[in-house]
Amino acid sequence: MFQHLFGVIYHPKAQWEEIREEKYTWVDCYKNDLVWLAAIPPLCMFIGATQMGWSVGGGEYIKMTLASALPISVAFYFALLTGVYVMAKSVHWMEQTYGADAGFDRCMVLTTYTSTPLFIAGFAGLWPALWFVVFAGLLAMTYTIYLLYNGVETVMDIPEEQAFMFGTSILTVGLVVLVGMIVTSTVLWGMGMMPVFTQ
Repeated sequence: MFQHLFGVIYHPKAQWEEIREEKYTWVDCYKNDLVWLAAIPPLCMFIGATQMGWSVGGGEYIKMTLASALPISVAFYFALLTGVYVMAKSVHWMEQTYGADAGFDRCMVLTTYTSTPLFIAGFAGLWPALWFVVFAGLLAMTYTIYLLYNGVETVMDIPEEQAFMFGTSILTVGLVVLVGMIVTSTVLWGMGMMPVFTQ
């Protein structure tokens, strides 16, 4: 499956065709890919925030304490795993509206491979300068959107016009899930899981 992950990035159209023919389950997506991919952003940000420190606007670098960064990183990891599942469930819930009948497993496969650039962009956390992280995130988001529109038609096996509308609906749900994760983070911060910085 790692071959597919990088194949989707380098030659997506041909790779989506191969992916559609293979019978991956949602469990395969988690155990072979997601448990590893979802670890990249929290692990890199943990290392970057505690060893390098955050810098806003090219100013002084401020490091987080290990004690505060660890629970935030663990929560971030499980939030990513949950977010992918929620997205796949949403795709599965919407699929019949757009004439698809792919099943939950294929919806999870589409969600997993589409989100690959976002996970890989997590490496930017090793050098947590705000402008660099934002730039890497925007690049990853752009390519994720490209992969989504490129893959929906093939993986879901629906006409191009419906695939475009389906892809737009998936993108909208993704933004809602992102906002939900931000709100959850705010709630957790209010409950005491706040970053603590070293002097």
